[in-house]
Amino acid sequence: MGHKVHPNAFRLGFFRPWEANWFANPKDYTKMLHEDLEMRRIILARLRNAGIAKIETERSSNAQLTVTIHTAKPGIVIGKGGASVDQLREDLEKRFGNRVRISIQEIKQPELDAQLVAENIASQIERRISYKRAMKQAILRTMRAGAKGIRLYAGGRLRGAEMARRENDREGRVPLHTLRADIHFGRATAKTTFGAIGIKVWIYKDLITPAARRLAPTAEEPVPQPEPAPVTPQAELIEAMPQPQAAQIEVAQPEAAAQVAPRRTRTGTAKVEQKAAAPARPKAAPKPKAEAKTEAKKTAVETKSTPDAVRKTGGVRNAKKADT
Repeated sequence: MGHKVHPNAFRLGFFRPWEANWFANPKDYTKMLHEDLEMRRIILARLRNAGIAKIETERSSNAQLTVTIHTAKPGIVIGKGGASVDQLREDLEKRFGNRVRISIQEIKQPELDAQLVAENIASQIERRISYKRAMKQAILRTMRAGAKGIRLYAGGRLRGAEMARRENDREGRVPLHTLRADIHFGRATAKTTFGAIGIKVWIYKDLITPAARRLAPTAEEPVPQPEPAPVTPQAELIEAMPQPQAAQIEVAQPEAAAQVAPRRTRTGTAKVEQKAAAPARPKAAPKPKAEAKTEAKKTAVETKSTPDAVRKTGGVRNAKKADT
């Protein structure tokens, strides 16, 4: 069997306060508890269409009861000139015999309140609107309002079926096991001609950060505020800093050049000497074939000056014979 835990009760004391803030002796505790429960029933029954999300009660030492009503329609609760509020106060004082003070707080975003969303879906089902359409519209409005996740549950004789069933729908994420998650839970009952249909709504807003992180800084540790610095000193510093670095680099460069340059010249001169020495050897002792070729070229050049003789003799070989 699953162990279901109420999301609001699971987070009581961690970051969510109680709806009833008062202390009592053990003898009077039962009486005051039943007074609170009956008072909530009376207010919800009288202001059923006022969109009441929750009712908070607080008791002081002078037997005064303070009731805070969170509603999305404060105009209906107050009435014309505050007539309905005064009437409600008088009825509660007569019923419980204590002084009652009523304060009203308006809910600016009813789409993010789980109780109001559940009551809206229940009222639509009572007017014979399809439960699927009502759930889809509620999800769309809640996500547009800024929620990070919503989960809906409807159980009963849906659409007048003979056998009851349950339908779920969700969008986004709803981390029920995370204590820091700000999850609102609400439930309502739709009373139809074919039975009661239960509606449950979970709305996940956001994670709540610990209070220590949201503390303001103390006077000992003031918050550093950026001050606009003048433009000219920064420009002078920027121009002055690279000068010594450039001077150091200029001093180091000649030393490196002096060390590297002789090595390059020595290697270069050695290679040049080797290249110059290599072709000098064949010139000292030429082969006889090369000498014959050079002599033939010389004779050809000499005979070019006398074209008639060359033509008669016919070529270089004939020229050699004529010379001989």
